[in-house]
Amino acid sequence: MTLDASQHAPILSQQLLVSIAEELKLPLMQIARQAEQAADPADLAGIQTTADSALKLLDNYLLGVRLAAVRTPLDSESVSVASVLYDTGQQLTGLARNYGVDLELNIAGRFGPVRAHRAGLQAALFSLGASLIEALPAQESARLRLELATHRCRYGIVAGLYADTPNLSRNVLSRGRALQKRSRQPLVNLIHTSGAGIFIADAILRAMNLRLSASRHHRLYGLGAVLKPNYQTQLI
Repeated sequence: MTLDASQHAPILSQQLLVSIAEELKLPLMQIARQAEQAADPADLAGIQTTADSALKLLDNYLLGVRLAAVRTPLDSESVSVASVLYDTGQQLTGLARNYGVDLELNIAGRFGPVRAHRAGLQAALFSLGASLIEALPAQESARLRLELATHRCRYGIVAGLYADTPNLSRNVLSRGRALQKRSRQPLVNLIHTSGAGIFIADAILRAMNLRLSASRHHRLYGLGAVLKPNYQTQLI
């Protein structure tokens, strides 16, 4: 899997950087307001979670830049999708609590390992989850519940995040990609900010020769990636 740095780096360094700058305005404002009003340890914990999530978004952007810039095949390993989803859920727990969103882990069956760049996959899922957690309270018909789930499809094993909102659709994602260069809210039907986390996930997955796509699972709507099983490990 040879990556062309010229294909990915300009998108990451220009368009997405603008989106991240817009995205960070809200958590920084929240940190400022919460710091002024903080009176007990619970308030301070919320401030810490907001700051940690903002820093994680920046870290994932930088990882995407590094992955997109390499000119040699990415190091991949045998990865348990269930383990990656579990770790991602742990990272997202505090942020979900701040937004009143319930996180659930749904592993539909037993799956063998896949070949993937683990750090990249987890960074993509975290970035995606952070944006969806922020988006859910604005979805009036949706339950404030987000599933980290994996299931089989005819192309491989899907790892993604799912919720009860039809706005997590292929059309919304396609339109957001088209509007990313010229709109501060390219995913306006889903989220009323820049949606930088979704585009960071999109860029990281493309750098890994994967693709962010919309799918359905257990009557929920979601975004995720299709991963190829590691058949060599399964045969051992």
